[in-house]
Amino acid sequence: MNFSEKLTTLMTRYEELTALLSTATDGSDFVKFSKELAGLEDIVSVGKEWFSLQKEMNDAKEMKEDTSLDAELRKMAEDDFYALKEKNEALEEKMMFFLLPKDEADEKNAILEVRAGTGGDEAALFAYDLFRMYEHYAAVKGWSFEVVNTNEIGIGGYKEAVAKISGTNVFSRLKFETGVHRVQRVPATESSGRVHTSAATVAVLPEAEEVDVQINDKDLRIDTYRSSGAGGQHVNKTDSAIRITHLPTGLVVECQDERSQFKNKDRAMSILRSRLYDKERQEKDKERSDARRSQVGSGDRSERIRTYNFPQGRVTDHRINLTLYKIEDVMNGSALDEVVEALIHQDQMDKLLAFNNG
Repeated sequence: MNFSEKLTTLMTRYEELTALLSTATDGSDFVKFSKELAGLEDIVSVGKEWFSLQKEMNDAKEMKEDTSLDAELRKMAEDDFYALKEKNEALEEKMMFFLLPKDEADEKNAILEVRAGTGGDEAALFAYDLFRMYEHYAAVKGWSFEVVNTNEIGIGGYKEAVAKISGTNVFSRLKFETGVHRVQRVPATESSGRVHTSAATVAVLPEAEEVDVQINDKDLRIDTYRSSGAGGQHVNKTDSAIRITHLPTGLVVECQDERSQFKNKDRAMSILRSRLYDKERQEKDKERSDARRSQVGSGDRSERIRTYNFPQGRVTDHRINLTLYKIEDVMNGSALDEVVEALIHQDQMDKLLAFNNG
């Protein structure tokens, strides 16, 4: 790989952005340039170190090959050269990851959607447990976890639950959670002690801003209704719940957790934008190449990604064949990072392989 050419291009762009920021008068341009500049800071810093190292290596090489110098100096220069070469190999390996194509959505906040799948009431109870697992994980990471909408069943489970998670690089760490999560355990509703298998579906969407997706008012049908709690009882005496239908795509978003109709509408619009943004991203990804899908998985909603086996105390991620015998720690969020880190590492390895072969 020609590191010199790639780094020179990126460093030139960094200087251009620095100049553009100093003259930017438009607020949206300022935000756009700032984000791009921040994304280049790490690689530019490492790039400067790499160029400096190349000069040191060249100087050492010239000294070790200079026959006018005495043998002791040439030996010292040779030792320096090989030490610098080892340092250079490590630095270039580090740079490879910085140069990998980045997902522009990685730095965004996320919309988390958890839905009960097959398994009746037990699936809804598992959906509740998963939702709380991500809430605990958000607390561990210092993120904000804001419940947007819940659809409960009478015994405390969730048919569906939606949350907005805000913080640093949220989507980059949660995007591989998308898929079917399976649970094997004795349900609370089971009297004979028999182990059941149920499932819940998780979708993690990058939160879209208004500049990311343009929505025409004429494409929306907005209905209001009274919020309902578990068992169907009305918990609000006013029509504060909102249902928004995006007519061109048929996407429907409901929000009823706030008592204010305006707040529910704002939250519903945020989720709708995120779903449309995610739909557009997935369509673009498919157009680029189906072969792009890595071993970590495509994120297809129908793909079974993980099994939580309570009798054996294990959590297994099927995409990377990782098994942890610490199910309670995963469910309380304290050990979920071990799975997340392994998924991110595998994705980087796959991208690196594709990058080198491409």
